[in-house]
Amino acid sequence: MGLPPQARLLRVLRDRGAQSRAELGDLVELSRSKVAAELDRLTELGLVEEAGLAESRGGRRPAVVRIGSWLRFVGVNVGATSVDVAVTDGELELLEHVSEELDVRDGPQRILGRVVEIVGKFRDQGHLPQLHGLGIGLPGPVSFRDGVPYAPPIMPGWDQHPVRDTLTRELGCPVLVDNDVNVMALGEKQAGVAKNSDDFLFVKIGTGVGCGILVGGEVYRGANGSAGDIGHIQVDEDGPACSCGNLGCLEAFFSGAALARSAQSVARAGESPFLAMRLENQGRLAATDVAAALAAGDPVALRLVREGGRHLGLVLAGLVSFFNPSLIVIGGGVAGIGHVLLAEIRSAVYRRSLPLATNNLPLVMSELGEDAGVIGAARMISDLVYSRTSEVSR
Repeated sequence: MGLPPQARLLRVLRDRGAQSRAELGDLVELSRSKVAAELDRLTELGLVEEAGLAESRGGRRPAVVRIGSWLRFVGVNVGATSVDVAVTDGELELLEHVSEELDVRDGPQRILGRVVEIVGKFRDQGHLPQLHGLGIGLPGPVSFRDGVPYAPPIMPGWDQHPVRDTLTRELGCPVLVDNDVNVMALGEKQAGVAKNSDDFLFVKIGTGVGCGILVGGEVYRGANGSAGDIGHIQVDEDGPACSCGNLGCLEAFFSGAALARSAQSVARAGESPFLAMRLENQGRLAATDVAAALAAGDPVALRLVREGGRHLGLVLAGLVSFFNPSLIVIGGGVAGIGHVLLAEIRSAVYRRSLPLATNNLPLVMSELGEDAGVIGAARMISDLVYSRTSEVSR
């Protein structure tokens, strides 16, 4: 893996829970003496602690060790219309989780200020005796190296705002920033359906569309951090205008925003009595209204979902041929539409990709929901902290 021994040991204990020294040696391929020396150092730092005895295998019961119970991380996932903030322990188990409706267009001062307030509340309530690191996902392109969003289409006022440096200064801990799809992909790897997959795609269908790419269990970000921005792959050069300024992007055809626009169009045209009534009562429609219409048996809603699923499936078919993933996970708010959408995506992918690539390719829905982003953000920052063990203090 190219990681120092202590970081490897901490990652194993984070991902697999308490282990005996012999088990750790096998998992990280180190000698018993090397494992013992590294664990002694980690114990001195307070990063590892004794956790009782393992079951006997015909002799003396071996002692097991685990991640220090005092370690705490914060994971933050900023969506277009909401913010999730959670506290985890060193094994990334959720301890507290707060979700609030906030519009990302309110700007970085408002959103980041609220994140700092929530973290302060966690501290006041005793959930954060010490904060060892914070990870945050944002709904737009991010320069991971610099910790700033870069020309994000749906985030006015955020371009190159020093998110990482601002939160580091305010909270006094290490901070990492990435786009929300990458952190959700990490969440699926840590605790979701992708736990046993190292090379997979996580597709988020929300206000926009994005794709997290994991290669060898690590996020692939590309040269400048924009890998996976599939929402702006053109599917029709004569298609509708996209928020990025181009025409015919996937996101303009199928996303939460696109589905809402299509719903309002068919409602005004009188094609769907169900959606027309909703529009009259509410004044506007959202993707959730299409889901409700679909559940009520509305044929127009079914058509909209199938058309959208087909567009997404065609783009994914190209990615399958190029990347050959072992798994595709679909998440995000629009994914809540469920089986009809998944079936349409599957049909397009399996029909358009070569049999060798799809021979054993599961295409499934995320089971983590809103937890994916905060768990993934916590995993992201824990990777950094566990690689800098000498800097961690109690």
